[in-house]
Amino acid sequence: MATCYKELTPNNNVRIELWEFTAANGMGERHVMIHARQSRQTAKEQIESVVEAYNRLLEDLTNYHAVFRRFFLSDAANQAELLTKILGQECQPTATSTVEQPPLDGTKIALWAYLVEGVTIQRLDNGLSVATHGAYSHYWGGTRTLRHGDSEQQTYQLLDEYANQLKEEGMTLEHDCIRTWFLVQNVDVNYAGVVKGRNELFDRHNLVPENHFISSTGIGGRTDDSRELVQMNTYAVKGLGDGQINFLHAKKQMNSTAEYGVRFERGTYIDYGDRRHVFISGTASIDNKGNVVHVGEIENQVHRMWVNVEALLNEGQMGFDDIAQILVYLRDPADYSVVSRLFKERFPNTPKVILLAPVCRPTWLIEMECMGIKEIKDSRFKPF
Repeated sequence: MATCYKELTPNNNVRIELWEFTAANGMGERHVMIHARQSRQTAKEQIESVVEAYNRLLEDLTNYHAVFRRFFLSDAANQAELLTKILGQECQPTATSTVEQPPLDGTKIALWAYLVEGVTIQRLDNGLSVATHGAYSHYWGGTRTLRHGDSEQQTYQLLDEYANQLKEEGMTLEHDCIRTWFLVQNVDVNYAGVVKGRNELFDRHNLVPENHFISSTGIGGRTDDSRELVQMNTYAVKGLGDGQINFLHAKKQMNSTAEYGVRFERGTYIDYGDRRHVFISGTASIDNKGNVVHVGEIENQVHRMWVNVEALLNEGQMGFDDIAQILVYLRDPADYSVVSRLFKERFPNTPKVILLAPVCRPTWLIEMECMGIKEIKDSRFKPF
């Protein structure tokens, strides 16, 4: 098996970052970031360029299917409907998330897509997309929102509905959900409600400190409807057995999230017979007592954040070279030039996008999340 990074510029309008995991006798995987390049173009022109590049890439990658994708928009109120029209009547069953988290390079749209080789993918009536191959079925959920209630009520109901969807498919929230994302309108106001709603629902499912939680990111982001205070995206796997799901803590660097009242795992990894997948939750500049480190110092926060992420990866016998994609969230767009330079120097060969998305504590200036893949050989488990 081998990994490879490519940067493609098929035309003057887009730049494509492509990270490849090529399996010797199994399924390949691709993480893709597509960036608009012409900030002076209209929203319509930029969206058309990104969607066209995405479709052409899928045509070129024979036997690959997108299992999840997220469109990052600079102005959802004016661009979400436009994106829907440009996507048109496509028949792809890909789980899709659309969120207002402006790319900080000055453009109006960016796209992250996760592509897997050789899967059979379909959209279920309940809105989830399932990609199936061999012994496993991977359930991805794109944009799920509600238009009534406060952030606590919306979070609780979204999770409750999702738990029921999993039950219909023979799964449970506590045993089969690997990853969630909560994209929160006005995170400084509404995040507390997200935490409370999630805690209440988790109590019902025995997702408590004595057991385990679910890896997650809770970050600023909104849709085109002001009533939708919370957007939820999800990932679950059916077919995993004992020992395949493991949680990452990095206790020397960070404390348990439960110590400051929230419930999510710092990271999760899944072992298959031929590879390991790691999912690092939204991670910031925090110490092992739950304190924000380097208040007001963006560069130092970046470096402490990296220390924490690397510790989580190392706990899973992985490192920065195994990262397949990175999402970077900034509170202050004035920090973009510094952060962009640092990430280009440290991660020159990793697809990444830097977004305007406030973190859940005002003094956290930056947060990042990532996914990684590494070859392993474990005869206890069936291959991916």
